[in-house]
Amino acid sequence: MKYDLVVLGSGPGGYVAAIRASQLGMNVAVVERSELGGICLNWGCIPTKSLLKSAQVYDYVKHAADYGINIQGESSADFSKVVERSRGVAEGMSKGIQFLFKKNKIEVIQGLGKLKNNKTLIVSSTDGEIEVEADHIILATGARSKELPNLPQDGKKIIGYREALTLPKLPESMIIVGSGAIGSEFANFYHTMGTKVTLVEFLPTIVPNEDEDISKTLGRSFKKTKMKIMVKSSVESVDTTGDLCKVLIKTKKGIEEHEAELVLSAVGVTPNIENIGLEDLGVEIENGKIKVDEYYRTNIEGIYAIGDIVHGQALAHVASAEGITCVEAIKELKPEVIDYHNIPGCTYTTPEVASVGMTEQMAKDSGYEIKVGKFPFTASGKASSAGARDGFVKLIFDDKTGKMLGGHLIGANVTEMIAELVAIRKAGTTGHELIKTIHPHPTMSEAIMEAAADAYDEAIHI
Repeated sequence: MKYDLVVLGSGPGGYVAAIRASQLGMNVAVVERSELGGICLNWGCIPTKSLLKSAQVYDYVKHAADYGINIQGESSADFSKVVERSRGVAEGMSKGIQFLFKKNKIEVIQGLGKLKNNKTLIVSSTDGEIEVEADHIILATGARSKELPNLPQDGKKIIGYREALTLPKLPESMIIVGSGAIGSEFANFYHTMGTKVTLVEFLPTIVPNEDEDISKTLGRSFKKTKMKIMVKSSVESVDTTGDLCKVLIKTKKGIEEHEAELVLSAVGVTPNIENIGLEDLGVEIENGKIKVDEYYRTNIEGIYAIGDIVHGQALAHVASAEGITCVEAIKELKPEVIDYHNIPGCTYTTPEVASVGMTEQMAKDSGYEIKVGKFPFTASGKASSAGARDGFVKLIFDDKTGKMLGGHLIGANVTEMIAELVAIRKAGTTGHELIKTIHPHPTMSEAIMEAAADAYDEAIHI
């Protein structure tokens, strides 16, 4: 079988690359060892958001009286139904990818793919091996849950994100190690559903990649719900021989022993670059990831790599953008190179977190003279009406040029607002121009205009 392009992996990088290539007239095949849509769609982004929505609805029901709604009797959650719903959403989305592949005449080859040379993949399945030839091969094999030496996952008592998505019953207690997006989202979900959660973070704040004001605010929000937060702490060992896991946690005060039904390791992801033939071909690896140029070409002609296996943010929307850029470069369309300094990041906790660009500290460390504006949602009519007054918008501007260096949001639905700031930074819009951009009232998004006004001492509502 011979194609113009073969993509190894059907996650948000691989399937988007394949569809864009088909749109541009290429004959395309995708090699996938498991479900279409990859980890993000089946075991990451989509099912976790489904779980979090169920938790949010459950929380609404428990606080219905705050909205003047009386519900008779005690509210309860059917955990198995919650999990079942999330799996149904993921399966439906996976079928959607199947439909898109048929629509775009993309062939799916099921099996494990391995490079034979720069024009050939060997695909192994239960039916045997076949060789698939292509003028171009894009590697989009994604990543898996990272394992620490002192936290080996057994899939039963020490689990990763995959197991956390499909537990047979709601655990009474759980220790979550790592407070990035994955750890914080699972902490939020399980704690809301009724699990006693302890969130352990090695660094001084949770969601440590965020602006310090954001991290502290989310930490306070979690603590208000009685979740236990342990920062500047690390798990030294876990004993799983008893009914409960005995976890030794090193803190600034010394070693503490904690017990929990389960331990969830959420310390990051590891790129899937083993056993796909990279070594045999001499594909260059740098710091554990495949080295590529600005158009995702490896050092081997005809071999490309995108997504979590290359340097850059390990995010679904980044992989998709890389896939499109890579394919358009193959077709010599001279696409715009991706600006990795203008990538939005989102954490779907309650409250949500969204950010783009520099934190305040990063801007100062880079030598900028800055103006900072903040607008709290306590002053927002829409937030008050929605009963979601936690959080704020924080904007950072270059004092000399007026351009936005960074935007940081925490609050209800802020993940739906961050794209405005990405567009503003890309367009080079100044703070004064943003102030004069009329935002609708009442909305959460008008807090962006108000934060810009605050940076220039023009705020009306605070």
